[in-house]
Formats: sequence, structure tokens, C-alpha cells
Amino acid sequence: MKIVTRDIPPRAAWALEQAGIHPLLARLYAARGVSSKDELDDALARLLPPATLKGAAEAAVLLADAIAQNKKLCIVADYDCDGATACAVGVRGLRMLGAQHVSYLVPDRVVDGYGLTPPISRRVKDSGADVLITVDNGIASVEGVALARELGLQVLVTDHHLPGPALPEAEVIVNPNQPGCTFESKSIAGVGVMFYVLLALRAELRQRGVFTAENQPKLDALLPLVALGTVADVVKLDPNNRRLVAQGLRRVRAGNLPPGLAALFEVAGRKAAVATTFDFGFALGPRINAAGRLADMTLGIECLLTDDPARGAELAKTLDGINRERREIEGDMREQAMNIVESLYDPDEEPPPAICVFDPDFHEGVVGIVASRLKDKLHRPSFVFAASQAPGKEHELKGSGRSIPGFHLRDALDLVAKRYPGVLLRFGGHAMAAGCTIAEEHLDSFEQGLAEVAQEWLDAATLTRRLETDGVLPVEYRRADMVDTLQREVWGQGFAPPTFSEEVEVISQRLVGEKHLALKLKHQGQPVDGIWFSHTEPLPSRVLLAFRLDADEWQGVRRVRFLVEGAEV
Repeated sequence: MKIVTRDIPPRAAWALEQAGIHPLLARLYAARGVSSKDELDDALARLLPPATLKGAAEAAVLLADAIAQNKKLCIVADYDCDGATACAVGVRGLRMLGAQHVSYLVPDRVVDGYGLTPPISRRVKDSGADVLITVDNGIASVEGVALARELGLQVLVTDHHLPGPALPEAEVIVNPNQPGCTFESKSIAGVGVMFYVLLALRAELRQRGVFTAENQPKLDALLPLVALGTVADVVKLDPNNRRLVAQGLRRVRAGNLPPGLAALFEVAGRKAAVATTFDFGFALGPRINAAGRLADMTLGIECLLTDDPARGAELAKTLDGINRERREIEGDMREQAMNIVESLYDPDEEPPPAICVFDPDFHEGVVGIVASRLKDKLHRPSFVFAASQAPGKEHELKGSGRSIPGFHLRDALDLVAKRYPGVLLRFGGHAMAAGCTIAEEHLDSFEQGLAEVAQEWLDAATLTRRLETDGVLPVEYRRADMVDTLQREVWGQGFAPPTFSEEVEVISQRLVGEKHLALKLKHQGQPVDGIWFSHTEPLPSRVLLAFRLDADEWQGVRRVRFLVEGAEV
């Protein structure tokens, strides 16, 4: 591992400090490309206007007409946290704006697969709906949209994924990544797109005289859900996404959140009053996602939709139980996957340029997480496959991959598909995460194809893990209140949480829980505790460490500790 320090533009840091930003925050923001205090203004008025999102105005007209004609609306969701929050935001928001009949349908990961497939369109029609609205999916559902239109449904696609070669022929498409859309935040999550459609709809209803600026519904009540979905989907936290998340966090901390969300904080052992982006990404998001992975995402959506605290608590408890089961399955699969990988190469040698693992006992709902863990451990693009559980598709394998910087996974799959025609039955995704379906008999061909592309595209520099940090932590900022200051800010994908690095002395080290390294360190001559989770290898007496700041409470006293992220030895 190579630990590198981010460049901090001195003029930007100085300008931020002069504008009243805390000196440490000024340094951190400048290193992340912020050059003026103005960019840090997270007021709702600073959100990008809905009018700049292509299709939003047309979607508003379609929905306003449907509400006026008392039509039945059905939302087709996706089975991850972004899809679940987008669905809940859609259902809640449309009802707030006067829709009398709003239902939803969420595909089953195993039986239905991803997106608006023709059978899903038929189910929506059979449910009696007049208007089909997709959230967090649909941009690639050419056949599903075509059948829905054929069946007489109006179709509104809201999505944020990259479009394929052909767009579906929906009445309206709202997607910042569709051709001709000038909306600046190309990274907005699916839940953010749906929220923007609701903002546009409210403006349309104001124009029609249904509401005035004084009596219109307050859609900002939906922002806690928008924030959760945005963070959980690991989209880039550009300025607009940071504003959405900051506004959602503000409401959560003030206690203005749906009962189910409050209950999720409770079962996760987190406090909503001091909620952080870490809570969304590592505590609440996984509990919602677990429903889509192992059970039925309806549980997650219902938890976010209920206004009954008792029902919210019951559903949150169920989701927590499913998440525990998910962790157990994932742990077993990860161990098995590592055993398979280690049997492929000599432990004293470098791992192969790409990792591809399959076991008949793997659970397809967890392959993505295991691929992510392999990628983290080995710093290689990693694919994990499981046998399809769908009826009649037993000969197929479903794979999920995660990548490293410098290796665009979807483009790699595209190249494999061209070089090995017929091997990939279906594929899609992004630079860092992608999925595909192959016939089991083609696993070797896929593995060979992926290895070839990795061999060509990856060089020694890309294959060396680089950990970017913010450099030395001035000793005066090693305080518990500074931890709180940092945690209140919005950090995440593309706006990395503060990580410091410097050489420290290791006074003592021991294993706790058989898999974590507890450390006593000397930092700039003063003692401080440290912990390196899921790491068991001992450290030398002096070492360059990368660490985040955390506060540990013991007998009512809060002390700073270092959460170790990596070491250069």
C-alpha cells in the first residue's frame, strides 16, 4: 500500500479560513476542490432548479393530469436502498400532492431480475393501474416499456443509470444522464430524481391553482429519505447531492423523520439526534438492502412508508434480523471465496489481475457484497457468481463485480462480450460496479476474457493500492469535540471523509475478538488508543499509519482514538 497526501491549494484554504471556516475544515474542504464559502451553502434555495432536469416539466404535466382525472398510479421500484427510498418518496409525495390511488410493486431479485420486464408490466396492468412510474430503473427497459404502452398504460421513467443504445419509448423520461439533459448533477441518485419530479409537480399544481405558495405541501419532509437513499447508493456527493444529504440530516437530528426510520436508528444502536452519513451508509442502508437481498424489499418500503411507530418498530426489528442473517451468509461466503482465490495462486506472489469466483452454494443476493470484500482485500477487479434461483434458469450464473480505480468494469464487460460472443447473456453497470448473467458452461470463457482485459488495461501503478489522506493531524485538533465537528459534516463518495497520516510509535498491540488489532500509540509524543478493524497482522514499532478520528466513551469520559485505515510498511 502507498499512502499519499492530498494536495491542499493554499489560496483556497486561506480564502475559506478568512471567510470564517474552521482552519482544519478549511484545509479539508480545499483539498476536496472547494474554493469558496459559497459552495458550502447547503440552503434549499441553492438546490439546482427542477426546470433544468430534462423531462421533469413534462412529467409534472402527466402526473397533474392523472391526479385531476383520479387515475390509478403504480410505482415500479428497484430492490436496493435507493429504489426503496425512491419508492417511499414517490408514494408519500404523490399522496401529499393529492393523488388518491398510489400503489407500488417491487420486483423479486431472484424471480424477476432487474428493471421493468414485460411480466412486471403485465402485473401492473392486472393491478388496475392507469399510469406506471419507474423509480431507480427503467432506462434500459425497452421491452417492458413497449409492452406497458401496448397494454394501454401511460409510462413515466425516472432513473439515473446510464442509458443503453436505445431509449425506451415511454411518454416521459426523467434521467439526468439521457442525451440532451443539461442538469448539472449527473450523479444524483434515483431517489433524488423522484424528489425533483415531485418538486416539478408541485410547481405545476401551483400554476393550476391547486395550491398556493402558502398552503402547498412541505415536500422537505421527504428529505431524510432522500438523504438515506443518496448515501446508501454510494453516488458521488457533488454540491447538489451534499445539499440534499445535509438537509436530510438536519431534519433527522431535529427529530423530524418517519417512524420507521427512527426505529431503524433504534435497532442499529445509533442516535438520530447526532446522525451522520456513516449511519446512513453503514447502519441503516444495509438493513434496508438486506430485505432485497434475502427476502422481499416490500418489508423495507413498508418500514419507510408507515406512520405508525409500533408497526415501524416491528418492521425495523424484522429488517435487523434479516441483516444479521445476511452478515452470517456473507461471512461464510467470504471465507469460502478467499479459500478459492488462495488456491489459485501462490500466497508469496501477487494475485492475478482479475478475480473470478463461483461456488454452487453461494447465495445470489450477497454476491455483490462478497465481490466488494474481495476487491478491498486484494485490490483487484473481482467477480463473484452464484447459481440462478429463478425457475427454469438453473443453468445460469448470476455475477456481481466490483472494481478498482482505473478499471471501468462495464466497459470491460462490453469488451468481453465483443471478444467472446454469446458468453454474456446480459450485463450492465458502472465503472466501479457491474453485474452479468452467463451460462454455467461459459464460466471459464468469461474468466479468461476478463483476465485478458485486466492484463491489457492494468499496470503496476494501478495495481498498487493508493490511500489518499489529508496528511498530518495537528495535535491541537486531537480532541473529542473536533471529532463531533468533523462527523457533523457531509462526507462520502467523491467527498472523502477526513483521513490523516503520519509516522507513529507503536507502544503495544493485541488482538481483540480474534480479528481486530487494538493499539496503544504515541502520536507526536502523546499516548493515544487505536483500533484496526478486521486486521490481525502485527505492526512494526514505528510505522506510517493512515487513520480517521473517532471518540470512544468509557465510564462517562470521551477520549479520542484512531481508526486505522491502512499502513505503509
